[in-house]
Amino acid sequence: MEKARRKHYNFYDDDFKATAVSLTEMPGVQANHVAEALDIHEVMLYRWRMEMRRGQIKVKKKNIQIDPEVKSELKRLRKLEREHNLLKEEHTLLKKAIQHSLQQKGKFSSSST
Repeated sequence: MEKARRKHYNFYDDDFKATAVSLTEMPGVQANHVAEALDIHEVMLYRWRMEMRRGQIKVKKKNIQIDPEVKSELKRLRKLEREHNLLKEEHTLLKKAIQHSLQQKGKFSSSST
């Protein structure tokens, strides 16, 4: 039995494709999440990214204005995320150092008795 072929295909204009690709280029955004949110297949999104690099997708430049408060809040959020990640790394290193120190202390105290 042959598999039925799809009779209806979605066609997306270049603006939609460019917007989808630009979403994948945002820091911290994964392409598979963008594809899922837009209800498109990941492979399609990756193909559009390749077509954008090759210049096959033509888009008109849009002058997008971002609210200055939103922009500053996003910058603040990125800074806080970087600081948070640094603190998590430092915390992990400190825990390892303390654990190592306790192990060394245990080795010396057990041999002295």
